[in-house]
Amino acid sequence: MTDAHGKVLIVDDEPDLRESLAAILESEGYGVIEAEHGEQALQRLRTTPTDVCLILLDLFMPTMNGWRFRDEQLHDPSLASIPVIVITADAAAARKAKTLGVADALTKPLDLDRLLNLVAQHC
Repeated sequence: MTDAHGKVLIVDDEPDLRESLAAILESEGYGVIEAEHGEQALQRLRTTPTDVCLILLDLFMPTMNGWRFRDEQLHDPSLASIPVIVITADAAAARKAKTLGVADALTKPLDLDRLLNLVAQHC
């Protein structure tokens, strides 16, 4: 895992999507941390020794969904400043997610050029 451009946390319960995004980001020189739900993401953020420059966050996941994760993140001073880009299949949820103060929201299937441009802006 390289992280020449920074480290991105991918939070999504779909393993194929997480692995595909991780491979793409790593090929672009980003380090990647993966989590399958919000609770695991919070644990990884709190125990990862290197800084995460961006979180890619699905909204609909078991255990802890993206909405609850974002609430927990914003209430933790050590994590609140990490930018979040929501990735969801639900266009209405993507629009609503912007009320959470996220950097952006993308709908699945993802436009990879747009995603990579957004990641580059934050990392």
